[in-house]
Amino acid sequence: MRVRRLSGFSVNRLIPNVLTLLALCAGMTAIRFAVSENFEAACYAIIVAGVFDGLDGRMARLLKSTSRFGAELDSLADFISFGVAPALVLYLWTMSALHSIGWAIILFFAICCALRLARFNTEIAAEPQPYAAGFFSGVPAPGGAGLSLVPMFISFEWGDWIARSPYLNAVWLSGIALLMISRVPTVSLKPIRIPHDLVLPTLLGVGVFAGLFTTAPWPTLTFIGAVYVGSIPLTVRAYYRLRRAAEARKAEAAEPAAVPVTPPPAIPKSGHEPANEWRH
Repeated sequence: MRVRRLSGFSVNRLIPNVLTLLALCAGMTAIRFAVSENFEAACYAIIVAGVFDGLDGRMARLLKSTSRFGAELDSLADFISFGVAPALVLYLWTMSALHSIGWAIILFFAICCALRLARFNTEIAAEPQPYAAGFFSGVPAPGGAGLSLVPMFISFEWGDWIARSPYLNAVWLSGIALLMISRVPTVSLKPIRIPHDLVLPTLLGVGVFAGLFTTAPWPTLTFIGAVYVGSIPLTVRAYYRLRRAAEARKAEAAEPAAVPVTPPPAIPKSGHEPANEWRH
């Protein structure tokens, strides 16, 4: 009898899912650190979750191992790491001082994160407009989680005198939650291509950022959050400029081309009248 040999499952196809699970573990570990009141370690854990989340999708596309299972697992991990974990960390850090109102705001942030991820999943199959390829619709979940922790970054570096205020954090957290479910265009780094002459300066910038992050992490992260928020008006302006240009090109293409009207040929004049079949 001829026995058919079954081929094994490629390890390369497991790498993106492993990265997703590591992001999930980092998000859950952030909650554990927050329960132990080690809030700096909790912030580091959420940042690590963001790094793993940024790698899993790129690895899946690079290894050509994208799947529906991986997309669903990524969404569930994102909800835990960037919706539940930051919300609970902030509640244990300062929002518990507002009691029921603080818990309601925490729930509002987590619900907005879930709605943001659900909308993103439904729009994956849809083909975006060419002018919208470089933009997200609303703040993505990892970005929202990072922005929600900015008051904590400020507090770690410059003290709790105002950054730990539950009222300030309530307003800030509500604004970030609304940005996540909004249609405000925000920048996406996925379609950006670096020219060859800018590769070395880009690598130099990455090295400088790594040095700043290791020596002064909280001011560096605060600066990144401020730059991101400040870039939103510029991103909105660029998005609508590209949109108007695309609509103008579409309108020009829809207009019918003008057909030139050719005059009838002139009849040459002669000394005799043209013959008439009715004349005798």
